[in-house]
Amino acid sequence: MHHHERSKMGRPWSRKVTIRDDTITSAAHLTLRQSLLPNLLVTTLFFLWGFAYGLLDVLNSHFQHHLSITPTLSALLSTSYFGAYFLLPPTLSSFILRSYGFRVTFMTGLAIFSIGCLLFWPSGAYSSFGGFCGSMFVVGAGLATLETAADPFLSICGPPRYSEIRLNLAQAVQGVGSFVAPLLASRVFFGKGLEEQGGEGLKNVQWVYLGVAGFDVLLVALFWVVPMVEVTDADMGLQESQIDGPREVGPFRRQYNLFIAVWSQFCYVGAQVAVANYFINFCEEAGRDRATSSDLLAVGQGLYAFNRFVAGGLLTIPAFKPRYMLAAYLGLCFVFVTAAMNTAGATSIAMLMLVLCFESCCFATIFTLGLRGLGRHTKMGGSLLVAAISGGMVFPPMMGAVVSARDAHTAMAIPMMGYILAFVYPVYVNIWKKDVMDSHRETTVGIEKPAVGEKVLQLEEQRSKTEKEHAEEGPDIRVVSK
Repeated sequence: MHHHERSKMGRPWSRKVTIRDDTITSAAHLTLRQSLLPNLLVTTLFFLWGFAYGLLDVLNSHFQHHLSITPTLSALLSTSYFGAYFLLPPTLSSFILRSYGFRVTFMTGLAIFSIGCLLFWPSGAYSSFGGFCGSMFVVGAGLATLETAADPFLSICGPPRYSEIRLNLAQAVQGVGSFVAPLLASRVFFGKGLEEQGGEGLKNVQWVYLGVAGFDVLLVALFWVVPMVEVTDADMGLQESQIDGPREVGPFRRQYNLFIAVWSQFCYVGAQVAVANYFINFCEEAGRDRATSSDLLAVGQGLYAFNRFVAGGLLTIPAFKPRYMLAAYLGLCFVFVTAAMNTAGATSIAMLMLVLCFESCCFATIFTLGLRGLGRHTKMGGSLLVAAISGGMVFPPMMGAVVSARDAHTAMAIPMMGYILAFVYPVYVNIWKKDVMDSHRETTVGIEKPAVGEKVLQLEEQRSKTEKEHAEEGPDIRVVSK
């Protein structure tokens, strides 16, 4: 390569940042070491939306107090935030991901997120609940776009055997953000002296979100400059053929494992968000004041984050299969939320904190198991699994209505039903799909490198297959070796 070409490639502004989805690269064979840097970079994003999600739970409770709104009306914050998850991932976010790749999707999501954060300034200045709902929708749109890329990226970037471990550890970092946010909120937004001056607490919200927006802009620049691995649908088709042989993946409409996972994710996330949104109301009913309740939520989120690290560690042990872990953890969520409903005082708070603890690995494990076996449909499947997070738009308003009509203890029946409905997926993967789940768990793809001749043959076979699939569209199929 000439010196001029090398220097041009080294310029960040002249780097090619997009890649076509029908391009076959060597990303299907990424080793653990090769995938480490891009995965660490993407993991920083998880802290961001964990922080934003943690603030949402506390703001929900304090808006009820400072703006004199009912628990039912305060649920509009969650509806705004998770409504974006319903709209964006299957449409715009998915289009950007499949057309331009992961890097551009990350940068787009961060840009939208920063705009949403800036919109908190006028909302706080006018103490406008409607403004906060609108700002939260834009924040949700940015985070939904980020998550449309980030969750699938961590699931597929690296050896398939470690898929659940990667996403669980990244989600643990998200949990750390959710742990920090309530602690910050209880002191900076609504600390001593600010409870009586609600406007001051809301003004402090502006400054925190302004800082988050500035950090977002720096991350956009970082994602432009740092080299990023791009994993395409063609790569995932090749990887699937390596794991399960020349099995026909079939059309998208027949991916029943994915559709049941989407249903389960929708119900599970709805239950999780409902519990977190009304955790403070629940603690106040049990005899704690608002500031203490906020701190207890932070402790619960800390247990949630800690147990994600524990779950990630357990998944490194062969006996702890992801399908077993999901069934056990989701089942325990149901047990402890039922116990919380039927007890009082400190005991009920302890039971509800155990619910947060065992929610830890559910989302990431449903997500990664739902993507297994999808091959060339992986990105579209990931978009639907992210869209399922919109369950957080449906369950909290139902729970808010019960809180307003009865009490928070009775209202825990709503998330209890969510856990029951979500349990259909662990039943499905442990009885009907265990072979596919276990083959992806036991594969040595990305751990044992294929011989050069074998690798070239696989690339050629996949190229022929991809050319045949796209013959009617006539795209230019390329094989790129990294």
